[in-house]
Amino acid sequence: MIKHLRENNFKIFSGSMLKLIAVLAMLADHFGAVFYNEFSFMTSPIFGTSITLYYILRKIGRLSFPIFCFLAVEGFIHTKNRKKYGASMLIFALISEIPFDLCFMKTYFDFSYQNVFFTLFLGFSVMCILEYVKDDILKFGLALVPVFAAYFLRVDYGMVGVLLIAMLYILKDKRPLASLIAYPFLSGGYAAWCAFLPINMYNEKRGFIKGRYLKYAFYIFYPLHLLLLAIADRFI
Repeated sequence: MIKHLRENNFKIFSGSMLKLIAVLAMLADHFGAVFYNEFSFMTSPIFGTSITLYYILRKIGRLSFPIFCFLAVEGFIHTKNRKKYGASMLIFALISEIPFDLCFMKTYFDFSYQNVFFTLFLGFSVMCILEYVKDDILKFGLALVPVFAAYFLRVDYGMVGVLLIAMLYILKDKRPLASLIAYPFLSGGYAAWCAFLPINMYNEKRGFIKGRYLKYAFYIFYPLHLLLLAIADRFI
């Protein structure tokens, strides 16, 4: 009983708070990526390494993707409509592609690298397949189709990003274990691994983001902030 109460004392982050942390970290990351020439001045030498504002912003940004992957798994588990959930990811992947290209590729269409919503959608596809095949080892190979699709489509975080979502889904009931073995999947090393601290403090509650419109506000934020960064980059 006492152990249970102590554990609950650390479960302080709702799903809404995790989303907010991920969004702010993503914004810091993209801000640093777009404006690194303007904001790459040295802040201080630490252990012989020059730590720049660009470095700090990008390291903060490494928190975002693991949290988004975790939330994608939670959304998949708890959604009442899987088709609508997956369709929303795909629709916003398509909507976000032009803002993504404008922001990072400086052009309207560039098919050499695709935005992270495609990664999340392929991760959703893997979860659907894993749920369908269950323990049927003969069908298990189907789950590799979205993984290889991530490679050929050149989505953000690539095959490793989709595999991370698959791992978090498989180990959904063993969150501390998932945290320990996630390191090889993470782009950003220790900085990304730190994302598992708030993930393991998740209290299984939805939080302040309730209702259809507020939920989609976080979807809309992704292409909108990319578009605004692209505009700012052009005129600053």
